[in-house]
Amino acid sequence: MLFPPVISSFAPPSGVVGTEVTVNGAVFASTQSVTFHGVSAAFTVDSDTQLRATVPAGASTGPIAVTNS
Repeated sequence: MLFPPVISSFAPPSGVVGTEVTVNGAVFASTQSVTFHGVSAAFTVDSDTQLRATVPAGASTGPIAVTNS
């Protein structure tokens, strides 16, 4: 059974396009996508509890989502 990723925190709390955001949480090892308010972002999984994503062009204020399915 595949459990969904859980975001517990991220830093910095805001940033312009190109800003690298560190996301902390759980179940990141099988991450398939990261989005900023629905816009796909480039990302690197550092561990099952941390990943780094870059704020993409076209992103606006809104939720960060991590998915593994």
